[in-house]
Amino acid sequence: MPNVTMIPATAHAVAMHTGAFGAAKRRVAAYARVSTDSEEQLTSYEAQVDYYTRYIKEHDGWEFVGIYTDEGISATSIKRRDGFNEMVGDALAGKIDLIVTKSVSRFARNTVDSLVTVRKLKEKGVEVYFEKESIYTLDSKGELLITIMSSLAQEESRSISENVTWGQRKRMADGKVSLPYKRFLGYDKGADKLPAINEGEAGTVRLIYRLFLEGGTPHSIATRLTEMGIPTPGGGARWHSGTVKSILTNEKYKGDARLQKSFTVDFLTKRIKANEGEVPQYYVEDSHPAIIDSETWDLVQQEMMRRKESPGRHSGAGPFSGRIVCGECGAFYGAKRWHSTDEYSRTVYQCNDKFKGEQRCATPHLYEDDINRQFISAVNKLIADKASVLADVEETIGMLLDTAALDAEAASLKDEMDVVGEMLKKCVEENARTAQDQSEYSRRYDALVERFNAAKTRFEEVESLLLERKARTSKIHAFLAELRRQDSIIAEFDVRLWHALVEKVTVFSKDDIRFTFKDGSVIKV
Repeated sequence: MPNVTMIPATAHAVAMHTGAFGAAKRRVAAYARVSTDSEEQLTSYEAQVDYYTRYIKEHDGWEFVGIYTDEGISATSIKRRDGFNEMVGDALAGKIDLIVTKSVSRFARNTVDSLVTVRKLKEKGVEVYFEKESIYTLDSKGELLITIMSSLAQEESRSISENVTWGQRKRMADGKVSLPYKRFLGYDKGADKLPAINEGEAGTVRLIYRLFLEGGTPHSIATRLTEMGIPTPGGGARWHSGTVKSILTNEKYKGDARLQKSFTVDFLTKRIKANEGEVPQYYVEDSHPAIIDSETWDLVQQEMMRRKESPGRHSGAGPFSGRIVCGECGAFYGAKRWHSTDEYSRTVYQCNDKFKGEQRCATPHLYEDDINRQFISAVNKLIADKASVLADVEETIGMLLDTAALDAEAASLKDEMDVVGEMLKKCVEENARTAQDQSEYSRRYDALVERFNAAKTRFEEVESLLLERKARTSKIHAFLAELRRQDSIIAEFDVRLWHALVEKVTVFSKDDIRFTFKDGSVIKV
């Protein structure tokens, strides 16, 4: 029989934790965190720092290393917690023996993050003490307790997240609008907690819309705003085309609000995704004061669509950009500099795709003086026939305003989507609740999805037609107002009239240049 000799433990577990057994002092740090920036929470945060500084220094067997902190950071992931990550890094580098923190929920609300971190530290002989739960991680019972407590903390975080999401969606369903005011140009939070117009910033918003309708692109507008020294929505000095485009397409500037354009996919990762129908959206009309009138906003959306669907690139360089079209290939005319290095230098306009195909477009180039002269001729013809044009336009507007059939179809399609959506929901719930033939279930489900998608596709088409009519009506109203103001013929090019009256100019030949005006009328010069 083998001879077995017991070697007794030389340090009691409690003594090891406290350093009371007379060995070298344990290097101890504390971790403190609050999850919001509210004054009440910051007071709690300062109290934690003060408490743990004294708590560590009062232990004879402990050597104070420092307090690692994070303010205003959620605990559901460790990726953005700089103080936490720095502390773990120092512990793994051998600078810390023991970490003291208030509770498991202060350390992490994600079970995986919590356990992975504790195990990493444990491998290096670093212990964590959770004061509230009285858990030392190097105890035999430590990891089991950590797993249980972390799971409870994670469920608490899920519950909080779901409550917050429910509250946000309830406010949306009630039509209550809130904006990220610090990064949203043109509005401040009003006394009633609703958006109130900031007139200083609203001027910039109106300028952006005007420049776009005058032919500017998001890029050229961004460049101009930067040169003018106008601050960006976030207070920066340099504008970007994406910022300008987001302002031009945001319905909140016309006083409406589409709510829940995006949603949080996972409460742990906080990943946000664009809402593509996964959760409900809410559209609130007249929810707050408008900076841009509805007609102007519709005109901008229509102009964006026109540029997107037109062949060639809209450069935004000057009033003629995106307005002169090649009669052969449909591409835009663009400005070209001829003889740029000598005294014969001048700008000409020609088809941007003239030399791109196997066969050149036969359409001619134009000088700026040519365009100006032809514009004057076309406008004067329009003014000479003003009475007849106004009568025709009034009739056209009457037809455009009659959207009763489209409105009725849109309402019917919306009802169909609501009904089929509810049927889909019941279909899924029944399959989850009772045993069913899965091939039959799949057939029913697929048929309902197909029916829903068909209604949704047609609904979007009808909405697009209504928007197109609204935009065209707005465009014609602006055309009428300008034409009524013009009592006499013009003698020189007027850029304001150009933008107000001309839809496009199509060039077929030197002797066939056609001006299409915003009422749809065409004059050949």
